[in-house]
Amino acid sequence: MRALETPTAALPEIPDKRYFAIGEVATLCDVRPHVLRYWEQEFPQLKPLKRRGNRRYYQQADVQMVRTIRSLLYEEGFTITGARQRLRDLQRATLAESGQPAASARQDRQTEIGHLRDELESLLRLLPGQPPR
Repeated sequence: MRALETPTAALPEIPDKRYFAIGEVATLCDVRPHVLRYWEQEFPQLKPLKRRGNRRYYQQADVQMVRTIRSLLYEEGFTITGARQRLRDLQRATLAESGQPAASARQDRQTEIGHLRDELESLLRLLPGQPPR
């Protein structure tokens, strides 16, 4: 077994931090940074925050997702396409367990986004020098 093929069970515990740099995630998940950047393109579920200079900041859920992807690819032998489909299936199963169909969850998010947009526009109107919308 090569150095970068440590079983998921042997990976270090994820520290209780809000944000992780790409190098930290690479170490925590035993993959190289260029692999993480590639996976961001291949897996829509993996979306770290990008800040100044296009720097990536991963959150706890992102690190967990990287470990899941790593397990699917390296330990379970899935292809990229197969792992992508498996993640979709897992997300659907999670939504089904919560008792909320995917379409309903999507509609709830859209409604919440609409409310937030309305609230932000009303706050903008309160700022001095802002034309009413």
